[in-house]
Amino acid sequence: MARTDGDSWDLASSVGATATMVAGQRALAHREQLIDDPYAEPLVRAVGVDFFTKALDGEIDLGDVNPAFTPRRAAEGMTVRTRFFDQVFLDAAAAGVRQAVILAAGLDARAYRLPWPTGTVVYEIDQPEVIEFKSTTLADLGATPTAQRHAVAIDLRDDWVKALKDSGFDPSAPTAWIAEGLLIYLPPEAQDALFDNITALSAPGSFVACEQIGDMSAFDDERHKLMSERMKALGSNIEITDLIYQGDRNHVVDYLGNHGWDVAAVSMEDAYADNDFEYPDDEMSRAFGDLKYVRAVLTRKP
Repeated sequence: MARTDGDSWDLASSVGATATMVAGQRALAHREQLIDDPYAEPLVRAVGVDFFTKALDGEIDLGDVNPAFTPRRAAEGMTVRTRFFDQVFLDAAAAGVRQAVILAAGLDARAYRLPWPTGTVVYEIDQPEVIEFKSTTLADLGATPTAQRHAVAIDLRDDWVKALKDSGFDPSAPTAWIAEGLLIYLPPEAQDALFDNITALSAPGSFVACEQIGDMSAFDDERHKLMSERMKALGSNIEITDLIYQGDRNHVVDYLGNHGWDVAAVSMEDAYADNDFEYPDDEMSRAFGDLKYVRAVLTRKP
């Protein structure tokens, strides 16, 4: 179902189901001992979507979706992504930053699994139903946050800035922000507004990380449609094309650079090489070959 103004979701539907899909890939990466995320698999199983639990149990062959998409390939791809965003938080902490914000947190368990320095506060922002599910499930698992965790239950289309401040956020202190896997689900103008708000809330020395996808049309070409049809045949209810926003948008590197941030970007191929993985040579990988992982530090207020 296509997006509508004010649409909502849980972790089994719409945009929320994509968060569960990502957590499923993190579970595979944990199994391969490439990352340390013991919470990904139990969270996915608690959501209870058959497609994802069957994939974890080996009852669905990912090769039926894409012959090159083996469990190891899925694990490596998510490892590259996870390590990148983990490292931004770790680098920020090493630089003395003690305030972190995870935007559209979904099933992200970084507040529970990263070695946060004493006194660090981690804010997680997502829709109320998503926040409630994750908080309750992790509590039932006996998980304890490794930082002070403040869950901010609000849609990013609402006044999340006020909600964040009301939860104790201090705009005068440097902050580490991540918008992992988020931007494609925002209209172009909302992407700009997000970074405008982040910049306004950030003190010099703050960090931010996200992805930049140069060619959004890759989500709507025949290769992607074929993969989507194969996933549906296996029981998936995710149709990425209906969930994302097309249209011309500002490139993140340029936008941040023009707003006081010192920006660095790494290509997918280089990110794989940095992790001693070989970048896959198949059609879908080539279609998204222009994706970059972006990190920046605020050096001046615009």
